Amino acid sequence: MISKKAAKYVFWGTFVGVMMIPLVALAAEGEATTAAAAVTVGAGIKTIGAALAMGLSALGAGFAQAKIGSAGQGTLAERPEERVFVLVLTALPEIIALLGFVMAIILGG
Repeated sequence: MISKKAAKYVFWGTFVGVMMIPLVALAAEGEATTAAAAVTVGAGIKTIGAALAMGLSALGAGFAQAKIGSAGQGTLAERPEERVFVLVLTALPEIIALLGFVMAIILGG
């Protein structure tokens, strides 16, 4: 099992790395084009906003599905006739992730 301190370092390292991907992509795009189309601070902030919209909505959906899934398994063990209700509740958090994806596309423009 990984220690809590190592897990924190892995989490924050991954988080910062994922947040830097859009900025690196924009920087590479800016170098490939002319100097007039250089990356501005506004474009970087807009890209960070799009990354936050997608990343945080996906994290929220994953957290919600974990809680709903474990409770749903307990419900199905006791009352199997509730399977459709549990399935619908398990699928609902995916809408949160899809809306975050749509917002990231809108912000990325």
